Amino acid sequence: MMLANKTIVITGVSSGIGADVAKFARMQGARVIGMDRNPASLSLDGFVQLDLGDPQAIETALQQLPTKIDALCNIAGVPGTAEADLVGRVNYLGLRHLTQSLLPRFNQGASIVNVASILGAEWPKRIEEHKALAQTNSFQTGSDWLAKHPVEQETCYQYFKEALIVWTSQQAFSWLRDYGVRMNCVAPGPVMTPILGDFVSMLGEERVQADADRMLRPAYSDEVADVITFLCSDQARWICGANIPIDGGLASTYI
Repeated sequence: MMLANKTIVITGVSSGIGADVAKFARMQGARVIGMDRNPASLSLDGFVQLDLGDPQAIETALQQLPTKIDALCNIAGVPGTAEADLVGRVNYLGLRHLTQSLLPRFNQGASIVNVASILGAEWPKRIEEHKALAQTNSFQTGSDWLAKHPVEQETCYQYFKEALIVWTSQQAFSWLRDYGVRMNCVAPGPVMTPILGDFVSMLGEERVQADADRMLRPAYSDEVADVITFLCSDQARWICGANIPIDGGLASTYI
């Protein structure tokens, strides 16, 4: 079993991709601690209720997590139909704060997997902004920076997925060198999860139709979960700083 005796923390565990990762990880021998704003309705080895948009809630949740961790799967997120401030707090600032806070607890060879999106592919267009945001060193300083550089509602989901990819890339090598921890992103296209409808509303009919002609179907959540689970395993021990598309070839059709 690929994950035997590993302790894995999974955010967004109560549905969709997070729930499938939890099931796969436990079947492969891992001890799984789930985190979510909503109660979980699946078998876990522990559960911590958490609102990632609230830094104080993160601090409280940290006290309930194990002192030694082998993997963190950052899967929780809100869709772009939510207010831009909330999208930034949950999908970027909260994720980053939780991950940085757990860094001293990771065992040698541990893995962090962040769920980005194929919508983050245009990060080079805003690289200097994303680097500046990445240089803020806390939830509060990041929030202050965003207050001075507001993100448009229409593009907020894309913006923070871009920012996540950039932050992951910037940290990946130094964390591997200094802590022995690998960090990677996966970039799904549309996925059949509870927020697929929000995803469609966010993109608009024109973009949805254009993408529909370029793919066979949306992904099933387990097809994304399989890749995340692999990245948590020792078989992926030399993958670091990658952003792996899981989109049935959708992104490739735009080249």
